[in-house]
Amino acid sequence: MVTGVPTPPSDRRALIRRADRFLTHWSLRADGPYLSGIAALVLPVTAADGTPAALKVQHLGEESAGEPTALLTWAGDGAVRLLAHDPPTGTLLLERLDEHRPLSALPDIREAVDVLGALLARLTAHPAPPGLRRLGDMARGMTARLPRALRAEPDPGTRRLLRDCAAALGEVADEPGDRLLHWDLHYGNVLAAARAPWLAIDPKPLAGDPGFELLPALANRYDPADTRRRFDALTAALGLDRERARAWTLARVLQNRLWQLEEGGAGRPRDDVRLAVGRALRAL
Repeated sequence: MVTGVPTPPSDRRALIRRADRFLTHWSLRADGPYLSGIAALVLPVTAADGTPAALKVQHLGEESAGEPTALLTWAGDGAVRLLAHDPPTGTLLLERLDEHRPLSALPDIREAVDVLGALLARLTAHPAPPGLRRLGDMARGMTARLPRALRAEPDPGTRRLLRDCAAALGEVADEPGDRLLHWDLHYGNVLAAARAPWLAIDPKPLAGDPGFELLPALANRYDPADTRRRFDALTAALGLDRERARAWTLARVLQNRLWQLEEGGAGRPRDDVRLAVGRALRAL
């Protein structure tokens, strides 16, 4: 129930040791091999009462800290259910979903976009609980980091795009929203389930405007000819004001490029699909 590049070997060993401890602590039986993600391992298990579940062990960080809070708030409404968790380590016992049937494998991208839009509408209908990161704070941080990023950006066209993204952010930053956001809902983070056709996994929760949720659905399984149709379908599914959603999506494009530049991975900006989405939305 995680996706991404393999966990580094040393981290993997530490996570396996923790998983072994919680297999005993929660009286679980392993049912299969580990599934590896960027900073987590998930092990299919069966609980003592026969309930199929998934044990997720992960390294705690800013992004993962709010995951149990978000899952408890959703209480299974569009997302995987949280069965138990250990706050000091961030270890989670989750409802078992079908890791062999991700939404990313659905051949019809239009159907996949509709599924994602329906899930986002359900998830963002919930007000954010206290204690989560807030989009308003992120917006202020992006604005503060922009001048340095513009100096580091090697491509003149991308510098112009980033300025336009920052201007769009400035139009909406005073009303950052208060909904519970998943923040990473792409097609690989949706799995088939027994109790529902599709459920979201692996949130990186924050409180904010639902318009900030759209970029992963536009950039994953990217098709430049389909960007506007996807944007229209998603904004309609969530009942969003298109101009505000456009502004928040451009803000998300800015955020992604800031990360790339700060990590020294500027790369070839013309080939970055998120920047391509930004250019397409700028032209709307």
